[in-house]
Amino acid sequence: MTPEPAPTLKQLLAFYLEAGVDCALVDEPVNRLAEAEPVPAAPPREMTPPRPQREVPPAAPAVPRGEITIAPDAAVASAREAARTAPTLDALRTLLANFDGCALKHTATKLVFADGNPAARVMFVGEAPGRDEDIEGLPFVGRSGKLLDRMIAAIGLDRSKAYIANVIPWRPPGNRTPTPQETQVCLPFIQRQIELVNPDVLVTLGNPSTQALIGTREGIMRTRGKWFDYDTGTRVIRAIATFHPAYLLRSPSYKRMSWQDLRAIAKVLGQQGSPSS
Repeated sequence: MTPEPAPTLKQLLAFYLEAGVDCALVDEPVNRLAEAEPVPAAPPREMTPPRPQREVPPAAPAVPRGEITIAPDAAVASAREAARTAPTLDALRTLLANFDGCALKHTATKLVFADGNPAARVMFVGEAPGRDEDIEGLPFVGRSGKLLDRMIAAIGLDRSKAYIANVIPWRPPGNRTPTPQETQVCLPFIQRQIELVNPDVLVTLGNPSTQALIGTREGIMRTRGKWFDYDTGTRVIRAIATFHPAYLLRSPSYKRMSWQDLRAIAKVLGQQGSPSS
């Protein structure tokens, strides 16, 4: 097959005119189908090293007031010194209200100092206030408090003839168990409170208050119903441990043992002088 002859210049110009091409943009023809040559990369710019920025220390996170506490040893020493200087129960209450060494103060609603008669011959001490006590500012006013009222009424007592307090005067958040540090910080205040009330009989309610005040490491099952000597620093008084009313609400089968302890308390209070163990 014979190839067709190449078009002449005149023929090409006639073709372009028919196609609408009426002017040339460049002097040299351009092959639009050829691959474009790569553009050479620009030489790298000389970068000026960034100026070192001044480091700004991160802002310290805000600490809730309830978490701002004195160092444990310092807090205990401060509590001992403050409690020792209180000449009266009113002065001791004021000192406690102004004391910032225990973080529980900042999470509780009210200071729960005491209830009853400061001149009573018998003093009951529990562990810490609960929700109802935190609202009213008085110890043992909830369900356990009503049971305690019935317990002491069974031996001829009421709140006008008894004095009631707690080792911890502020409610722990959520009614959790107080930490050993919280107990140690509050201990000098309740010890001074006992000394100022100067009862004939001290009754510890439950294991935590018994271990904190009596110093025993045994459980309440072994210590309840036994008499101990409690030295206030100015006088040795009789002390006895029994179940906490809240425990009796959960385990009513132990009320019989608690009744035996109450009868022993009534017997001592009814005797003249200090009974023998």
